[in-house]
Amino acid sequence: MRHNKIGRRLGRKPSHRVHMMRNMVISLLDHEKVTTTITRAKELRRDVERVITMAKTDDLHSRRQVLKNVHDRKIVAKLFETIAPRYQDRPGGYTRIIRLNPRVGDNAPMAIIELIEEEFSPKQKKSAPKAEEAKPVIEEPVVEEVVAEAAVDEVVEEPAEEKSAD
Repeated sequence: MRHNKIGRRLGRKPSHRVHMMRNMVISLLDHEKVTTTITRAKELRRDVERVITMAKTDDLHSRRQVLKNVHDRKIVAKLFETIAPRYQDRPGGYTRIIRLNPRVGDNAPMAIIELIEEEFSPKQKKSAPKAEEAKPVIEEPVVEEVVAEAAVDEVVEEPAEEKSAD
């Protein structure tokens, strides 16, 4: 059973799969758009997002960590100089997968994976609507109304006297 096994096999042996993913990461970072199958695109998204997140902190350690996965120094330089600063304020979600028509030869589902170009604008967090902000409160003079209370007569019962049998 494949419990707790993360990742897709993609019909490759592990060493071939690792090299294929590294090459696809390099191609995506170089061209910023790659056409591939949907399952490969979903697997590629994991690797690319990790690399871009590591590149957001520009120091020697993160460069060496990225170089373990991306074996092209020109692409690493491009990643740290142009790509990572573009996503500095974005908390993840650097790629977009767009589905295409199936491939002609084998009817495999195809997709384009690309780096997102739009600027990130954080959405306002929704909170409970506040009554003070929603409706302006107009203070009206307090008018005291005198409520006529109906006087309730209390009936006091006197203890009944015992009748003696005479």
